[in-house]
Amino acid sequence: MKLQERYQKVIDFFLEHVPVAETELSYENPFQLLVAVILSAQCTDKRVNLTTPAIFKQYPTPQKMSEASFDDLFLLIKSISYPSNKTKHLIGMSQKLIQDYASEVPMTVEELVTLPGVGRKTANVITSVIDEQPNMAVDTHVNRLSKRIGLVPQTATTPLAVEKALIKRIPPALVHKAHHWLILHGRYVCTARSPKCSECGIKGFCKYYEKL
Repeated sequence: MKLQERYQKVIDFFLEHVPVAETELSYENPFQLLVAVILSAQCTDKRVNLTTPAIFKQYPTPQKMSEASFDDLFLLIKSISYPSNKTKHLIGMSQKLIQDYASEVPMTVEELVTLPGVGRKTANVITSVIDEQPNMAVDTHVNRLSKRIGLVPQTATTPLAVEKALIKRIPPALVHKAHHWLILHGRYVCTARSPKCSECGIKGFCKYYEKL
């Protein structure tokens, strides 16, 4: 099967069966999403969603969070992975938003990565979820699935290489959805250790399944 044909079949399947694909992080505005995505690094969305209500209640704005003491914010974050670093990042991020962006979350990758705790993956999530920009955030699920299905070659050894390969062949208007398609499929069907191939709707055009 040619690569573009594989892409088209995968896209057609998800368009039909998962027409609405969204982040599972709970948020009400761009600032809350930014906080949640920073907290989600090396942590499950479920755990983040259990933690953020108390954070958002006490620190609903960049101004409030910028004034937080390390110890007070840490207490709300301590159940999440790397709580010390993330506490520092959230306070620093809020201060930077006030200082450089008038307390508004910027909507370009270039601006977002200037914020503490925000790398390219986080910036891609924010811009694609909030603004539907054609940016592909590559996390462990996206990296694993894109290679397992056969959308990206195994030689793509960096997140940026995977991102570029996917962006090249997915229509720009669908990139923001495709990110979630891959994440959700990897989270619930094509799991890392025991992929549920018997339940998978794309096994007919999956490179991994072809070898089984």
